[in-house]
Amino acid sequence: MNYLVLLCDGMADYPLPELGGLTPMEAAIKPNMDRLAAMSEVGLVKSVADGLKPGSDVANLSVLGYDPAKCYSGRSPLEAGSIGIDMKPTDVSFRCNLVTLSDEPCYEDKTMVDYCAGDISTAEAAELIKTLKEHFDSESFTLYSGVSYRHCLIWKNGTLDVGSLTPPHDISLKPIRNYLPSHENTVPLLRMMKESYDILMSHPINRARIEKGLRPANSMWFWGEGVRKPLEQFYDRFGLKASMISAVDLLKGIGKFTGMNVVSVEGATGYIDTNFEGKARAAVEEFKSGSSFVYVHVEAPDECGHRHEIENKVKAIELIDQLILGPVVSELSKLGDYCVMVLPDHATPLSLMTHTNDPIPYMIYSTRTPNEGVDCFCERTARDTGRYVPIGHTLIDHLLTDFK
Repeated sequence: MNYLVLLCDGMADYPLPELGGLTPMEAAIKPNMDRLAAMSEVGLVKSVADGLKPGSDVANLSVLGYDPAKCYSGRSPLEAGSIGIDMKPTDVSFRCNLVTLSDEPCYEDKTMVDYCAGDISTAEAAELIKTLKEHFDSESFTLYSGVSYRHCLIWKNGTLDVGSLTPPHDISLKPIRNYLPSHENTVPLLRMMKESYDILMSHPINRARIEKGLRPANSMWFWGEGVRKPLEQFYDRFGLKASMISAVDLLKGIGKFTGMNVVSVEGATGYIDTNFEGKARAAVEEFKSGSSFVYVHVEAPDECGHRHEIENKVKAIELIDQLILGPVVSELSKLGDYCVMVLPDHATPLSLMTHTNDPIPYMIYSTRTPNEGVDCFCERTARDTGRYVPIGHTLIDHLLTDFK
């Protein structure tokens, strides 16, 4: 049995007046999902337990069968692993976003204009991080360049006692004053954030972006702190050779730490302009190369949710259906029996522009055990089935045990 998990990040949502009271999943034209859903087990799963932050880190660990309450220590260490940073036990890592802040003279008076600096390119961001390293790298702190706006800061012999650090996508278009690092141990972090503004605003990369009408990446923003904790190898746990396909360092890091084959796809951006076809081809190639469990993570619906891009979120779901699910299932059918699980990791409601821990819809289709499913795979039909998995990290056991 080959298993495909298609993780549509942040796909779940709330009904929207702009869509006639439908959610993006309901409004999207997705014939492949709906065709399989008609023969699938469909229900809701609580991927993020109450009391845990509804981030993609917690949620994806849960979907992969790892209990976040036991194995999670922060988002950034997972991303650091993907970047190739060899974290020491005494290291603390932080996600470093390159963001766009408004131009008030006082840093505290600025507003979070854009948590991803206009989805800055990886090449541009690398130049900015290079300049920031010249100013801020020291015996205690080291910056590392990642993908697009997502980067990493390592604090050698650091501390996790830093109070509350807010993800920038949680405060889009809000004044930052009440969300700045305020704990006494974060004084050096806040200093770097403030100083980065003047450095970055005068950088040639940002001057060129402004001339082109693009948003400048004019400040660092630190969050997602953590230390490295070991994760059980996926093969040891489930006895399956597994592969991870994703554009973002977080998922690549999870894949690396769990011993999965991590596949990088050229042109995979984490947004709606990602290389959907390339991800599909990579998934098929992994199955043909001997992997029996392939996890394809697509970030685009989540990014559209954070940006309140209603049409693009609908379009992202349609592109996933058309360019990934359809082609991969077609090729899987030539290789024998297969099982497909489609789900988001969490909801990213357009009306909120951030994550929630609402139960999310899932569907499981198996060529061996067809079910009486639903006519449209969406939040409403999943709820109406009455099927509910209250502990998220148990869903994969159900998948691999009951759909052999």
